[in-house]
Amino acid sequence: MNTLNTNNNLIEIKHLVKYFPVYKRGVLTNHQIGDIHAVDDLSFDIREKETIALVGESGCGKTTTARLLLNLIESTSGEILYHGENILNTFKSKNEKKRLQLRRKMQLVFQNPYGSLDPRMTVFDIISEPFLIHKHVPKNEWKERVYQLLQLVGLEDYHAERYPHEFSGGQRQRICIARALAVEPEFLILDEPVSSLDVSIRAQILNLLIDLQNKMGLTYLYISHDLSSVRQISHRVAVMYLGEIVELADTDELFNKPLHGYTQALIRAVPIPDPKTKTMRLVLPGEVPSPINPPTGCRFHPRCPYANADCTKVTPKLTEVSKSHWVACNKIYDPNIIR
Repeated sequence: MNTLNTNNNLIEIKHLVKYFPVYKRGVLTNHQIGDIHAVDDLSFDIREKETIALVGESGCGKTTTARLLLNLIESTSGEILYHGENILNTFKSKNEKKRLQLRRKMQLVFQNPYGSLDPRMTVFDIISEPFLIHKHVPKNEWKERVYQLLQLVGLEDYHAERYPHEFSGGQRQRICIARALAVEPEFLILDEPVSSLDVSIRAQILNLLIDLQNKMGLTYLYISHDLSSVRQISHRVAVMYLGEIVELADTDELFNKPLHGYTQALIRAVPIPDPKTKTMRLVLPGEVPSPINPPTGCRFHPRCPYANADCTKVTPKLTEVSKSHWVACNKIYDPNIIR
């Protein structure tokens, strides 16, 4: 795990909510019949120069959270503070200059390097396009700056004249990282950046991201299903289930002492590359409930092996049960849960 140098908050998310309306087609008009609770009362902070990982099953709200942070979709309610300023108000304002300045500081590296690069543009055009939009680099310095960025991510100068189809998946992801760094950002959202790559290439990209963070003082929100990569790159881990955070802790603390039943199931599902090692898998019954009509009380109780009658009625609050270890569970003090 990478080491953390500071505890100052860069971003604070407070009671963030995103509901997507669901409509039923009528004869003349569509009628709203409910809402998808994609993100429901989310609150956590992201510290300067740290990597916080957001993990959970597909559909739990990880990517929606990332899009809300960048205002790619509008939130239903809540606040997102960046250096203490509510950036949702900035994005809604008519001050285009201020919005562009904010966009420069917050960038996204997409999951699929094959679909996120324009096949008709050369690498030089792809990386220099942010210079054209933000106008922070003089045109006579574009070439030198593109070469610097390519070298920074482990590519060569001559790669600038090639097209995306001439590169491997790992090389394409390096180009995507270079494009994100072209605007000199402070905060990067990494949305499953290694999920489509071979295992050996994944390690190279993760090491590159760690090196860049140490050199440039970057802050990462790392979204992934791969808990092995999460343990390698992150300082803290937030576990999401059905739009809510159910556990948040330092990486080593969470992996060594998972307190929530859902976190325990996720960690025990990680394969161990040793056929002689026996693992105790915690198989969860059923499927993830519908986000249109989430369960009452604890949303995890229909699948939780430790649930009781109170779990169906009482909604657990995210509570700090030990230093920097937060859990949302009604039975957290039961000795059968704490392992």
